[in-house]
Formats: sequence, C-alpha cells, structure tokens
Amino acid sequence: MTAGELRFRYTARYTDILVPLGRRLEDYLKGVVGDQPRIDRISVRAKGIDRFLAKAAKEADGAPKYSDPLDQIQDQIGARIVTFYLSDVARLGATIEKYFGSVEVQNVVPDSPREFGYEGRHYILFIPDDVKDPATNAEDCPTFFELQIKTLFQHAWGEADHDLIYKPSGVLTPDQRRRVAFTAAQAWGADRMFEELAQELTPSSQIH
Repeated sequence: MTAGELRFRYTARYTDILVPLGRRLEDYLKGVVGDQPRIDRISVRAKGIDRFLAKAAKEADGAPKYSDPLDQIQDQIGARIVTFYLSDVARLGATIEKYFGSVEVQNVVPDSPREFGYEGRHYILFIPDDVKDPATNAEDCPTFFELQIKTLFQHAWGEADHDLIYKPSGVLTPDQRRRVAFTAAQAWGADRMFEELAQELTPSSQIH
C-alpha cells in the first residue's frame, strides 16, 4: 500500500468510524467509572491523521515497523482518565480490569531510579461490542484502544513535556535538559506528597 493510499483509507476511517466510535466509547467509560471519586476528566480521541501516518512510517532495523498499519497500530482510539492521587490510579485500574478484556498492561516509569520523566499506567484493551456500530464492517473497525490512567501531575507534566520537547526545533542544550529533569522531579515529588497527605487526612473509607 502506498503512502497516498494509506492516507486516503485512514482519512475515511477517521471521519466515518473512529470519531463517532470515540464519542460512544467516552460515554461507555463514563458509565463504568464516572461515579468514582476524584476523577478530573475522562476523554477519548481518535488518533489524528498526520500522527497516524507518522507512526505508520516508522522503521525498525531498517525495515518498516508495521506491515499493516491499519490493523497493527493499537492506539487509533486513545482514552485517558485523569485522577487526583497515585492510589486512585491503582483503584481505577482495578475497576477497568473488571470491565474490559486486557491485552497489555504497562506501568510506565523511567528506566533508572536516578531519572525522572514520564509516568503513567497504560492499557491496551478490547473495544466493547456495545460501542461498535453494527452497520460498520468489522474489518474497518479497530479491535483495540489504548487507555492511559494518570494523576493530575503526571498528565500536566506529560502534556508540557510533549509540547516543548517533541518538536522539530533541534537538540536540547545541557541546561535545557537539566531544567526538564528538574520539573519532572518536582512533579514526581508533588505526586508523592499529595498521596501522603491524602492518606493522613482522608478517612480510609473515602480513599478506596
């Protein structure tokens, strides 16, 4: 499949299938965890056309990473739950696992205990049949979606980090890298301080 053909097919899928599917999945997620305490937001979005094509074009060991991007890329639908405290991430994750078939679960942390950076809990989950449009050809609808569960600090740092660092503006200077590391460490520390305060100041019946 040429790049032009892939763009044409994904553009049609994005408009006709992914965007309305994302809206229905968001409503479904809100029905599953929307009454849980300390949720800041629940959002679902279809992967943008240019971002999908950029991911589809990636290579591994000099060869295309994806032989069939429309079938193999699992985050064409991405969902996010943002909550207050670290213990909330674990609690919401347990609830999600009761309702969804899980393909992959990953707790994303920096490679080294001396490093600070992006953190969060990521799932690759089956899209429930209840949210699929029965009029849609099953081959045109993705099987999976990606769900991220993050605290407010993980979400805020990750969004700013992506906006500032993953831009084609050149390599960061050593001072800029130090400042990024400093802000990551602050977000990491704030998460843990608020978790400790929540455990100390909130009745245990309200934490869980």
